[in-house]
Amino acid sequence: MNKAINPAIPNTMKAVAYQESLDIDHPAALLDIELATPTPTGRDLLVATEAIAVNPVDFKIRQMVAPNKGENKVLGWDAIGRVVAKGENSTEFEVGDRVFYAGDLNRQGSNAQYHLVDERIVAIAPNNISVEHAVALPLTSITAWELAFEKLGIAMKADSLTHDEVVLVTAAAGGVGSILIQLLKQLSNATVIATASRSKSKQWLEEIGADHIIDHSQALSAQIDRLNLKVTHIASLSHTEQYFEQFVEIIKPFGRIALIDDPSDLNFTLLKPKSLSLCYEFMFSRSMFETDDMHEQGNILTNIAKLVDQQIIQSTIGDNLGRINAENLIAAHRKLESGTSIGKLVLSGFDN
Repeated sequence: MNKAINPAIPNTMKAVAYQESLDIDHPAALLDIELATPTPTGRDLLVATEAIAVNPVDFKIRQMVAPNKGENKVLGWDAIGRVVAKGENSTEFEVGDRVFYAGDLNRQGSNAQYHLVDERIVAIAPNNISVEHAVALPLTSITAWELAFEKLGIAMKADSLTHDEVVLVTAAAGGVGSILIQLLKQLSNATVIATASRSKSKQWLEEIGADHIIDHSQALSAQIDRLNLKVTHIASLSHTEQYFEQFVEIIKPFGRIALIDDPSDLNFTLLKPKSLSLCYEFMFSRSMFETDDMHEQGNILTNIAKLVDQQIIQSTIGDNLGRINAENLIAAHRKLESGTSIGKLVLSGFDN
């Protein structure tokens, strides 16, 4: 089925976009607009958007990537909705399926009534939770899964009975940390040390299973020494350059460090004496370069949906900010830019 023979799909759709890279307090930072509804081809699905989540990548793109003059750029890389049409080579899903996914930086985002997405990075959404709770999961779940089991190489329970892996997760109460800790505690035998400074963040980390919580506003080494643990892996989720020298000090020889942020200056020679490994996790790499294993992101989300439906892991939803429109998305960007958000920010539905 394609849009041309489905009269239920309108020719135009509502969307939220920006035309210039502006401060979030500027009245034109994000705008309510109308765009032509796209038509799926190849392996694309056309999804009628039911809910979206907002991530730091949204405001970073808004700040740093200006559209060409006269063009609209639509953000959004977490979505859930119903498949309403398919490209001619799409075979994985049927019209009517409810799917969730994290999208592709190369394409227009999901802050629109209809959205095109390659079926290889899509999965059937969880059945036992609301769309608002489900949409909080894709981007952070893929990031956390790839970081833990591909980049850091943490052993799954089925592959290891040992308990000698000790993972330090910094900025752990955010979107990625909130799902990463759950995956580590449920799927591995690793001991998890999480960092937080605010009481609300510490309470949240206790609820999702962190073994130990330390204060990232204080020196890390002394706190870890008091735990009598040797850190083998580090997931650095924010402010890597601020903690990098401390990481090298506290981690065991041959340890692994993975990061997701964008530090401006790291002294990589510090890694040599302990033969440490350092790598980036960027969940958009597979879709951006259409790698041979691009379908692995669909597989990861299928596993996440099963874990949610079996009540093994829970959604990391933080606040529901209401309908999908420019006003509410501006509020979401402003909150994320403040660095005080816990869990994921979601919005659902469009005004008629």
